[in-house]
Amino acid sequence: MQPIISISNLCKTYDGGVQALDNVSLDIAPGEIFALLGPNGAGKTTLISAVCGIVTPTSGMMMAGGHDVLRDYKRARKMIGLVPQEISTDTFETVWATVNFSRGLFGKPRDTAYIEQLLKDLSLWDKRDAKIMELSGGMKRRVMIAKALSHEPEILFLDEPTAGVDVELRRNMWNLVRGLRERGVTIILTTHYIEEAEEMADRVGVIRKGEIIVVEETAAIMRKLGKRQLKLTLSEPMETVPDALAEWELELADEGHCLIYTFDANDESTGIPSLLKTMSDHGIGFADLDTSKSSLEDIFVGLVHEEPAAEQEPTA
Repeated sequence: MQPIISISNLCKTYDGGVQALDNVSLDIAPGEIFALLGPNGAGKTTLISAVCGIVTPTSGMMMAGGHDVLRDYKRARKMIGLVPQEISTDTFETVWATVNFSRGLFGKPRDTAYIEQLLKDLSLWDKRDAKIMELSGGMKRRVMIAKALSHEPEILFLDEPTAGVDVELRRNMWNLVRGLRERGVTIILTTHYIEEAEEMADRVGVIRKGEIIVVEETAAIMRKLGKRQLKLTLSEPMETVPDALAEWELELADEGHCLIYTFDANDESTGIPSLLKTMSDHGIGFADLDTSKSSLEDIFVGLVHEEPAAEQEPTA
């Protein structure tokens, strides 16, 4: 299957020498939900803006639906809907007028039934005659989403779409995303609500300092990089971990009341049975135990803060 978005060796250096994108290559399949994660300043918005034609890259190639984003901008842009981070729309227009106008900008014929259903899906129907200036911040965000979907794009970019909005809109938003995916729309989102990416995305990409450092199916990255923890609540607190338990590299927590053992859940031998036996042999009792697994957020934090390995000096 041909990717609906194909990015090759994309670089962007702003005036002043700031390199926002460093040789980014990425393919996105039709109909998938792809989550792009990264800290502030990592290059997420620059990457989205480049594909949407808002930012001109320094070098590289971008294709959207088989159209070169730089050479065939109009055809590529018609395929794309964008919900930017910043809310920007005509404050004196009504909701109905501004959404209809956005549809017309892409050369789409009037479709009253489609716009009506779109506004209902976003809980905007009752506000259709209200001016944008009269709306709350959450309602304005809904209008931005409606504008992005007004021309029925095949590709939808959501740049922090639920930042600062209420729980109801977030729920409506993700229900809408699921419905769009069922109709074949490809969705690329950035989000700081990492639990949403874990729940919604088929694949996850992590960008750091302008570089894509990992692209993986969400479930696979959880299996590959996720860890599990065993937390043992001790019957009696201890000041230090006994030498007899040194091989498990345990962490003492909660003022000596808990022992925490971090292990790879994919290993056939976790070491837990031998740990518990050794504790019993040395008279170390525990009142309770609990296990938990790493979330995508734990993995993400570990990846973006991981420093590259130091380069070795060349040898003669």
